Amino acid sequence: MPEKMSLDEHIASHRPAAVRERLSSNAYQSYLRDFVYGAIDGVVTTLAVVSAVAGAGLHTGIVIILGIANLLGDGFSMAASNYLGIRAEHLQKQRLRRREEQHIDRYPEGEKEEIREIFRQKGFAGEDLERAVEVITGDINQWVDTMLTDEFGIALEGPNPMKAALTTFAAFVLVGFLPLAAFVIEYIFPGTINRPYAWSALVTAGAFFGIGAAKSQFIDHPWYKEGFVTLLIGGSAAALAYAVGVMFSGIGGG
Repeated sequence: MPEKMSLDEHIASHRPAAVRERLSSNAYQSYLRDFVYGAIDGVVTTLAVVSAVAGAGLHTGIVIILGIANLLGDGFSMAASNYLGIRAEHLQKQRLRRREEQHIDRYPEGEKEEIREIFRQKGFAGEDLERAVEVITGDINQWVDTMLTDEFGIALEGPNPMKAALTTFAAFVLVGFLPLAAFVIEYIFPGTINRPYAWSALVTAGAFFGIGAAKSQFIDHPWYKEGFVTLLIGGSAAALAYAVGVMFSGIGGG
């Protein structure tokens, strides 16, 4: 989340000691993408189930059962896919690191030439270029890190696969439950909510807008614009799900 600092705080944060400490600490990892992705997908898919079952005129209990099954099943599947994808990226990085270490061990001069060309393209020349090559290749870890970032475009730090998966699952289940809430209340307390599907759609629209508004706090965009954009995108997906539900409601109704 962007922070507003006074001029004195800004100056203090850029003193040599503060800069060294900041750069030496582990890079901050944001799991906002995982949360937003999980939350929106949870809301859309749950609303799709609710639309299809409610449109077929089935009992409220059926809506709840299928909705919860969707939350747990699809939520776990989505989290597992996210985990495996990020884990695969980590394993790829490890493989490339081992390969570069082998290349340096077998033919260091050729790998030095690659470093030389990387820094030449950055604007280094003459003695400055040779000094940069000497410094980078003087540390095997720095050498390999440079190859990974500049040759392969791989970030040295990445999200934790388990944390990303748990964030996705939690967002999917917690936010995805909102379209079901009206049906659950109506089932537990009959007669409490008239037209639960209408309330479900309204709550879902609020969820889309709320997700976008919350996201704006991390990307420094106006909350109402991000809320509207997320509502528009999520609402379009929900409308598509509703249309499919209505299309097949006749089949469910026999």
